[in-house]
Parts: sequence; C-alpha cells; structure tokens
Amino acid sequence: MASFRKRNNLWQAQVRNKHVGSISKSFHKKSEAQKWAKEQEVLMQSGQWLRVNESSFTLHDLMTKYKNEITPKKKGHEVEDRKLRRLLREKEIMKVPLKRLLPPILASFRDRRLKDGVRACQYDLVLIRHAWNIALIEWGWNIGENPTEKIRFPKNNPPRQRRLKPGEYERLKKAFSETKVWYLWPIIDFAIETGMRRSEILNMKWEHLGLDNKRVLLPMTKNGSSRWVPLSDKAIKIFKNVPRSNEYVFPITDIALRQSWERLRNRANLIDFTFHDLRHEAISRMFEKGLNVPEVVSISGHKTASQLFRYVQVNGRL
Repeated sequence: MASFRKRNNLWQAQVRNKHVGSISKSFHKKSEAQKWAKEQEVLMQSGQWLRVNESSFTLHDLMTKYKNEITPKKKGHEVEDRKLRRLLREKEIMKVPLKRLLPPILASFRDRRLKDGVRACQYDLVLIRHAWNIALIEWGWNIGENPTEKIRFPKNNPPRQRRLKPGEYERLKKAFSETKVWYLWPIIDFAIETGMRRSEILNMKWEHLGLDNKRVLLPMTKNGSSRWVPLSDKAIKIFKNVPRSNEYVFPITDIALRQSWERLRNRANLIDFTFHDLRHEAISRMFEKGLNVPEVVSISGHKTASQLFRYVQVNGRL
C-alpha cells in the first residue's frame, strides 16, 4: 500500500507491505513519486523486492553517491568535487558504517581535521551534513538522525588582514618573469584592479565584456546574483593584451590556476600571501581612492557592509 505526502517542497512516497517491510523516497513531482511507488508495489507482490538496510552502508558509500548524483548539479561543482575527492581519502572515518557514525567519532575527525585549517574542517562537516540530509529526505534512506547536528562546528578564524607590503608586488612580478604561464600575471593584475574572486575571473566570457561602457557582467556570482563590475583603464588594457582563442577570457581550470599561483608565491617567497588576499588588496585600494561604501559594495558584490569591512585594511596610500 502506497501513501504520499508533501514535505519540504518534495513529494514523499512510502510503500508498505506487512510481509516484507516498507520503503520511502522523495521526488520533486507527485507523478514521479506515484510511478516509483507503483514499481515498488509490483516488486513486493512478485517477491522480487529486497529491503536494503542503508544504515549498513559506510560513510564512503554515502559521500560517493552524493559526489556522483548531487555535486554535478551545483554551480561550483568543480571545487566541491575536488574537496570530496580529498574527503573520500580519509580512510579511517570513511570506512565507518552509518549506523555506527556517532557524534564522538565525528568530533574526533573534526579535531584531527582542524590541523589542516578551520575552513577545510568546516567544509568537510558541511558536506557530510548535507549528504546525510539528502539521503534522509530525498533518497528515503533509513539512517536515523544526522550526527553532525550534535557536534560543535569550529568557529571562523578572525578576518585576515594581509595586504601587499612595499616591494611584494614587484617580487611577484619578477617571479612571474621567470615562468612561461602567460595567463597568470594578467589574472593577478585584473584581480587587484577589480576585486573579483578567482571563480568569477575564470568564468568570464568575452560576450560579457562591455569595453565601450568599461564594465564586465558577472551573470552568476557566489552570492547567487549577477552584477556589473566597472573596469579601470588598466583593466581594459589587460583585456586587450589577452589572446582571444576561446569563449572564456582565461580558458584554464581552477586547479591549473591554483597550482600556478602556488609555484609563483613560493618562487617569490610570499608563502603567507593567498590569492584571495588580492581581493583584500583590491577593496582596500578602492577606499584609498575615495570610493564610498555603497560604491564599493556594488563592485565587490558583498551583501552587507559588515561583510565588506572584513576585507578592508586601509594603509593611507593611493
């Protein structure tokens, strides 16, 4: 016997049979839920249905299914896929059956992962939490309460205050002159001129450029909305010197840029300077040039002034 109910904007179908048990699964459309339920009823009546005990699955099983079915549908799927591949290499916790994945085990993993950084630890826990919820609500897995809800998530580190110090820009440029990676310096200079994120720069297409109007359109950003970013004369000059061989302005992958940046900062002996610090540099320079808060927010894409001020360290230089 099948029953249906709407929960969290999804249609949940449940099929019961007093002889073999029950199963449930959620769908976006009621018609899909009804079709699935009918298939399960046929299997139960014919004796072909076999109840799967999802709680015996390991965390590796859960995260692999999540990686294959959920991650590819996301806007930032490449970054998340890379983080999931790293997480799946955590053999100790990945081999734990879901029924035995208790809060103390997750807390121990959290404490060990914190050695690699707060953000990395937070990301792993968020992925596990979301995968568990998807399995409960959308896949109909009978795995019980989400254990991540019973542990403390690590708090964010204080805002970084790292900017380019006198002479460091020149050190980066000199280090670049010793490489053959043509795209790296244009991207660095462009990040400083616009304050755009790495993902936003890599997703830019030539069709988004309005050089006559001195601006570039970002159709979709990290905040889930589009925005126009004004371009300085230097930013426009950067574009004019970039070869146009692809629909993307910089036709490279996120991984390629990360690796190139790591080699560059090591060569320049700026180990503590991250690519994201270029955004701090850019936004701070905007205030030093006299732009006000609404103007900078419209450029940077921050939703609130408090978020923006995490990126501001004004040195009083122009």
